[in-house]
Amino acid sequence: MNRDDNAFFVITGGPGAGKTSLLAALAEAGYATAPEGGRAIIRDQVAIDGPGLPWRERGLFAELMLGWDMRSHAQAQVQGGPVFFDRGVPDVAGYLALSGLAIPAHIERAARQVRYRRLVFAAPPWRENFAQDAERKQDFAEAERTFAAVTGSYRDFGYEPVELPRASVAERLAFIRERIGAAG
Repeated sequence: MNRDDNAFFVITGGPGAGKTSLLAALAEAGYATAPEGGRAIIRDQVAIDGPGLPWRERGLFAELMLGWDMRSHAQAQVQGGPVFFDRGVPDVAGYLALSGLAIPAHIERAARQVRYRRLVFAAPPWRENFAQDAERKQDFAEAERTFAAVTGSYRDFGYEPVELPRASVAERLAFIRERIGAAG
């Protein structure tokens, strides 16, 4: 790595837990951010009637997410200051585990090589926040299972997930700022 991975912070969790809103607030506060790939990949695949959709070929969808996350990490190497990622490479392994699919050796290697700050912010399932849409087809029960799978994946790869409070975006932003201290 050309840059200190200690300045790379991941926000993970299940769908509908407020990650995107929090990333927008972080960007508005002047922090560098890297968006999640899932929604963009789904939009692109739907536009071309492609197979890389979670309801068509979960393994291919995972590969597309892996490529997105690795590219986001590489692009962040040139940014100054902390960078906040909406998901990271270990999320891909968590997604595969959630889907009942084996985690290929190359994804395992990627999760061990592409590193972030050990402290990972985990947005818990939040029923009041949860909504389905054209790209988010999961129900709340799957959001809960996703949270367990991705936080378990981060633990497996040596990270320490800390649960974000079920609170306003401003309160979550303050929580993160307090936790990152001098890195922010």
